Amino acid sequence: MAGGRRRFCLSPACLFVAVAAVVLAMPELAAARTRRYTFNVTMATVTRLCVTKSIPTVNGRFPGPKIVVREGDRLVVQVHNNINNNVTFHWHGVRQLGSGWADGPSYITQCPIRPGQSYAYDFRIVGQRGTLWWHAHFSWLRATLYGPLVILPPRGVAYPFPKPHREVPLMLGEWFNADPEAVISQALRTGGGPNVSDAYTFNGLPGPTYNCSTGGARDTFRLRVTPGRTYMLRLVNAALNDELFFAVANHTLTVVQADASYVKPFAATTLVISPGQTMDVLLTAHAAVLPSAPAFAVAVAPYTNTVGTFDNTTAVAVVEYAPQPASAARGLPLPALPLYNDTAAVANFSASFRSLASADYPARVPRAVDRRFFFTVGLGADPCQSPVNGTCQGPNGTRFRASVNNVSFAMPRTSLLQAHYRRRYSGVLTANFPAAPLVKFDYTGTPPNNTFVTHGTRVVPLSFNTTVEVVLQDTSILGAESHPLHLHGYDFFVVGTGFGNYDASNDTAKYNLVDPVQRNTVSVPTAGWVAIRFVADNPGVWIMHCHLDVHLSWGLAMAWLVNDGPLPNQKLPPPPSDIPKC
Repeated sequence: MAGGRRRFCLSPACLFVAVAAVVLAMPELAAARTRRYTFNVTMATVTRLCVTKSIPTVNGRFPGPKIVVREGDRLVVQVHNNINNNVTFHWHGVRQLGSGWADGPSYITQCPIRPGQSYAYDFRIVGQRGTLWWHAHFSWLRATLYGPLVILPPRGVAYPFPKPHREVPLMLGEWFNADPEAVISQALRTGGGPNVSDAYTFNGLPGPTYNCSTGGARDTFRLRVTPGRTYMLRLVNAALNDELFFAVANHTLTVVQADASYVKPFAATTLVISPGQTMDVLLTAHAAVLPSAPAFAVAVAPYTNTVGTFDNTTAVAVVEYAPQPASAARGLPLPALPLYNDTAAVANFSASFRSLASADYPARVPRAVDRRFFFTVGLGADPCQSPVNGTCQGPNGTRFRASVNNVSFAMPRTSLLQAHYRRRYSGVLTANFPAAPLVKFDYTGTPPNNTFVTHGTRVVPLSFNTTVEVVLQDTSILGAESHPLHLHGYDFFVVGTGFGNYDASNDTAKYNLVDPVQRNTVSVPTAGWVAIRFVADNPGVWIMHCHLDVHLSWGLAMAWLVNDGPLPNQKLPPPPSDIPKC
């Protein structure tokens, strides 16, 4: 009011409006756009390895379409389910700040989209740049329902490394000659391990190392490069059940991003990438290539210490140099990959990751911790019930299960987020997930005699803005394995890792609190542990689970329930009007 005294409003609501106004005035966010995509989920006929079958696809494509956004953009994906299965979609690694209803895991943040129904996923990309991906999050449908999600910097903002000549999404997947839904259904019915995949794939193509693959354009991925130029491979491990070694023959790669967070660049000849993880790597083509060597093999093969059988094959793609004509894919010398159980090679590679931790990209590592948790993760068993042909096919006639702190996650039949929003928890969940194992034992040594697990839909409640540390400890029950753990709704800092049993009195002092890597998926080392930290600043219900889908099917998961904060933008908003119903 002219000539009057200026009044200041210091209430939380006024402060929120003021902060929002400043944010919206920032140049890079002012240029933000709404990007709209339509996903028609339909069955399509495809042929791989001389097997022709009908598979679920998005818009008839396998893999599905690439989504491209810029940081700050709003993304709206309208999904129409035209298959006979329920389906949901997860935008893997997206923080979903204030948009938990769009996260996508079935029965956690939403009920599935039923056949003939639709749902619009609506969310913003906040504070993330690099490569993420999207995939189905119902049963094993993500075997064919997946695709890349590329997050570009705001306009006018450069990469913190030289701009590559070209950027190429490269989805690493698995192909099953059988129906993956039938594979997991049979495993759950018999209690045994599932049949393994028949091939690994590059952007859906298995390459020339498998029977019935010719090495031609229809079954082999080829990357055409120009001598002397640099290419960014946006790598995604979309495989259902395998961590993968990756290498390009006679080339060194430079890693610059992990899970949509920049890292200090480092060189490597062999990469390890777990299911769910993404990496941006730079490949510089040689300055000159002799006509006698115009092409090089790209190879992936599994890393595993798994109990039972696994897909022990090698898939090949081709890097070929222009202007030479297309080369034969068969017979190319393969890069030297580690043995399938080379845990030391995996540990050495993982130790190379550091956050960029620059003035423009600071590493905001929580120094103080409000709540500490110690979670054992691994396999276990159930007694044999409803046997097939008189017995169950798990260890010693049991049924395979998996657990966190010996609690095997029981998938609810309604959305946990809906129950939380309505505060109707009875019969849906209990807020008593154990913060540590109820029974201590030698986690990586001789396993206990009793391998049976408990069951429940139990969550950890957290107050808004709680600083959390979680130590994830692998166990040797039914065999030590690496477990890629993915946390929905958050990135976290990997502050420590080691082998054997975690020792708080000694291992905590070795934490990296300066530039630890920031990720959304981390592998718990085989017979080892990893420590992560995050700030619970995103209200909602967020599942944390193993990204080996067989382990998720067996119950290797738990959930965090993060309560509202005091400010309006710190509260869970109401569900969208088109949210699917159970």
